[in-house]
Amino acid sequence: MISVVIPTLNAERTLARCLAALVGPAMRRVVREVIIVDGGSADATSAIAEESGARLIVTPPGRGGQLRAGAEAAKNGWLLFLHADTVLDDTWEREAGRFIARENAAEKAAVFAFALDDTSLRARALERLVGLRCRLFALPYGDQGLLISQHLYNNIGGIKDMPLMEDVECMRRTGRKRLVFLRTPAVTSAARYRNNGYIFRPLKNLSILTLYALGVPPRVLVKLYG
Repeated sequence: MISVVIPTLNAERTLARCLAALVGPAMRRVVREVIIVDGGSADATSAIAEESGARLIVTPPGRGGQLRAGAEAAKNGWLLFLHADTVLDDTWEREAGRFIARENAAEKAAVFAFALDDTSLRARALERLVGLRCRLFALPYGDQGLLISQHLYNNIGGIKDMPLMEDVECMRRTGRKRLVFLRTPAVTSAARYRNNGYIFRPLKNLSILTLYALGVPPRVLVKLYG
């Protein structure tokens, strides 16, 4: 029923945990294939993908292009785009199944609730701010995952081959009325916030988003983003 697409680049530290929620001795009830689209990792990412039973595709680096290549290779009617440092809560299959079973679900897309693998108060505050952003602007980011039918994905033109902001661009074309926010947490690594700071990193993200809205090309933004 679902093809999971995960872009990777030197993701050995997080990929195994991500895959553990998706695959096991046999594929789970709703997942029929997991596609790892690697951008040329120099670590053990490819070995971890192959050991899990996932399908491995190698492409030039660039998250938008990797996601697009994975979608083109997918065989099932539903796509789940997921970052390699994100782990879905155990309840995700049930809620995803209920969403897919809805009337006219193929005309909708769904994202999960943003969460961090950090027990600090700063992490909880950031989660609340992201929740507020989603309610006010219907603007989730890629680390919340994206569950979308092949039908709707093709109708909106798919994910663009962009080095950055591919998630924002895809959400913009999906539109607020077709976006459903699920309750299941998508628990993402907080390493970048711990390393860069819980104030500086969100401000940096906001700055990049503002520059993109002002028309700065993604190829320039990816250099600023780092």
